[in-house]
Parts: sequence; structure tokens; C-alpha cells
Amino acid sequence: METTVNLAPEPAILVSTKLAKPIASPSFAPHGAIPQPHLVSSMRKRPIPTRRFIKPSFTSLIEKKRDGQEFTQEEIRYIIDSTLDGEMPQHQQAALLMAIYFANMSAQETAILTEEMMLSGEVIDLSHISKPKIDKYSTGGVGDKTALVLAPLAMASGVVVPMMCGVEQEFVITTLEKLSAVPGFKSHMTIPHFVDQLARVGGAIAEQSPELAPADQIFYDLRLETGTIPSLPLITGSVLSKKLAEGAEGLVIDVKWGNGSFIKDLEQAKQLARSMTRVGRSMKRRCVALVTDMNQPLGDTVGTALEIKEAIALLKGEGPEDMKELVLKLGMEIVRLAGVAGSTLSAKQTVQRHLTDGSALEKFKDMIKAQGGDVSYIDHPEKFPTAKHIRKLPAPKRGYVHTINAAMIAKGVSLLGAGKDPAHHNKIDYAVGVSEIKKVGTQVKQGEPLMMIHYNDEAKLEQALNFFKDAYRLAPKRPIPPPLVVERVA
Repeated sequence: METTVNLAPEPAILVSTKLAKPIASPSFAPHGAIPQPHLVSSMRKRPIPTRRFIKPSFTSLIEKKRDGQEFTQEEIRYIIDSTLDGEMPQHQQAALLMAIYFANMSAQETAILTEEMMLSGEVIDLSHISKPKIDKYSTGGVGDKTALVLAPLAMASGVVVPMMCGVEQEFVITTLEKLSAVPGFKSHMTIPHFVDQLARVGGAIAEQSPELAPADQIFYDLRLETGTIPSLPLITGSVLSKKLAEGAEGLVIDVKWGNGSFIKDLEQAKQLARSMTRVGRSMKRRCVALVTDMNQPLGDTVGTALEIKEAIALLKGEGPEDMKELVLKLGMEIVRLAGVAGSTLSAKQTVQRHLTDGSALEKFKDMIKAQGGDVSYIDHPEKFPTAKHIRKLPAPKRGYVHTINAAMIAKGVSLLGAGKDPAHHNKIDYAVGVSEIKKVGTQVKQGEPLMMIHYNDEAKLEQALNFFKDAYRLAPKRPIPPPLVVERVA
């Protein structure tokens, strides 16, 4: 490894996995100063000597995985390098992904894949920030606004949160889409800007940088087209390669299972939680995962502005009980992983204190302001846009809410205009969504609202109503509501 050369007195920001190059430019200058170029050492592993590794054909690699054999570290590195430089044709990349989907990968293979994808791009170095750096990741959930609460909550507890958000499944409104309801909020930032904000404010929620784990982006786009998204080793490698490239020392993972998640099977969710924590530990990162229920929406709202307002309520110690429970449990894991709190009791007290004393809300405002957002909307949530019409979804009969299909509710809300449709380049309607969602186990009378629908367009409402109606199943007997947190994996 080369010796790091500092040409400027500022701390190291970035570790390049490619050739050394300047990473600062006059286009970004914290506090008005023009940063000086800062050269960093190459962290890419040595090229594989020809005498030790004879390049196999791509066909033989596909056949090897198809037949259930394990790849060596050199073979995985060769696959990643060939993907990056375009040497492996896309049809063979697709065939390889499908072979991995059916034949799986061992724990060691998955760990190697994760590390190689992480090293395929830039790796952020946050060692100059003394506070613990912990991120939180969720596999995506309907009505899940925990990231909006947990980031400032962790910041208030003395934890730095380097959160970059990638693509969720198509029917889920992303954290960044929700934050875009705040006028002026900017989610795109350069890596130096991202690092500067972490040092100054203690947290950032930003778009995934294309400079981090570029090999994963190539694979992910192809996985979307080939139906290989649910592959556990590919999910593990994709998530951890990007999260660990952000500079996080630890990661708290929320693995969701159920009809509102791409993971429909509980056992598969548990396997993914074990895979992620095992690989995280093998890469010397602290890691803990909670397997949580996604067979009904989280909280009382699904939308953009509606969910932001619910998050603000949670940051004031208010809000729905299921969201409070999940925020409390995930928050406890973050402060324990960071070493801020030792015991379970201490962690619980720390999280509860910052939620009720207003410090977490202040950190949320600091982060919003740092990213250009209008903080007055956080102080006065009534300023967020509201829909022209609100209509109830009446219960067709008397009974108990037996099941709710969270994905159908999400699709209905998307049809109202709450989600961005890349195909039509339409803008998000921040006012629309649903609120006052009746949960599993709730008793309702005929005609009583199962939810309130906020909409601006009658034609869109007619399309969405079919999804909302089909989402609910009522029964004469009270069902036993499923536990929110199914399992903890550490």
C-alpha cells in the first residue's frame, strides 16, 4: 500500500479504491473557503499475478455456479473487474445472477462479494470524526418513516449518522421523496459536502452517491430486469457494500417481511438478517438486525407530507403506538451499538429522553436547514400542502379487521399521485395519501371509516379505490395481531 500524502492540512475525507486523484474541487467550499486538492492512496488490491490465476471463461464461471460450486476470491474479483470494465457481456452477467439466485452463495463467498463490490468505487474515510458512526437500513416498508425519526434521535444521542438512501421497491415511497415535501430540501450532495455536513451537524440523509460501489449499481439494474432481486447473497452484498463504503462503523438493519415487503416468507427474512450480520462482522463492523412485521402499514399514515407530519409528531414524543415501539427498539440498538449506552435500561432511557425533551426535533431541524430545507415547515407542520378532498373508506360490514395488504394500500396511494413515476416524469403530489388507518384487530361497525383518503383528482381516486377496498379483510372474530418485532439477530 502506498503512503498517504497530505497536500493540505484538512483531515482525510475519502479513500479511493482506484488511482490516486484529487477529490476536492472549488465547486464545493464549506464556509466559503476553496478546498485544496487532497491526494489519497490507492486501496485497490494487487492485480492477480498471471502465474497464480489463469482467467477463466465467463461461460465456465456461470456453469460452476449453476452446478452449486463455490467461487474463489480471485474469481469473484475477476467477475467484479470484468463487470466494471464492460468485458463481461450483459447477457452473461444476467445468466450469472440467475445462477447465483438458484444455487446461492456460501457465507464466505457473500463476504468476499460484498468486500469486492465495496472496493469497486470510493470508500469514505470518517476517521477524523471522533464520534461513533452508525447507520440504519431498512429493506423498505409501507408507511415506514422511522429513518426520519431515528437519524435525528441518534444525532441527539451523540451518534453521527451517515445515511445515503438508494432505490426501494417500486410501490414504496422513499425517505428522500418524503423529505422532498419540505420546500428547498436538497438530497443530492457531493461526497466532500456529505462529509463536511457529518462533521458539522452530525448527520445527513442524502442520495446514494454513484461513486460508491458502482459494481453494485450495474448488478442492481440487471437484477431488476432479471427477477433476481430476492436473492439473499445479492441483497446482502448490495446493501452492505454501499453502507460500509459510506464510512459507517456499525449498522442497524430493519429486515421487513410480509405482504408489504419483497420478502414474503418469515424464514427467508430471518436468513437475510443472519446473512447481513454475519457478513458485517466478518468485515469488522458492528451489526445488529431486527426482523419486523410488514403485513400492515406502519403508523397511521401513508403519503409524503402526511408521513413527514407524523414523523414530526413522533419527534415530540407523540404519534401512533406501533411507530413509537419500533423507533424505541431500533433507537436502543443504535445507541448500544455506538457505545453511548451500555445496558438495555440505559439505552431505553437515552432514547426516551431525547424524544421527549425536544433535542431530537432540534437535530432534525439542524439537518433540514443544512440541506437547504425551510425549517418553518417543521415548526409549523400545518404549512404543508393539504388535499382538496378527504373521503372515508367505509367498512362494508361489521367485524374485526382481520388482514390488511400493505402493498395494495401503497399502490393505491401511488395512484393518487404520492409517488414519482419515472416513466411519465410526473411530479409528486405531496398532499395526497391516506390517514387514520384502522389496524389489524380493530373492531369496526358497518360504514365506519377504515381509513381517510386525501386526494385532489377524482379520476385518480376511482383507480385507487379498488386497491384500498381489496386491501382489507374483515372477520367476525378478533384476530391476534402479529408481533411488530419478530426476532433480534446480533
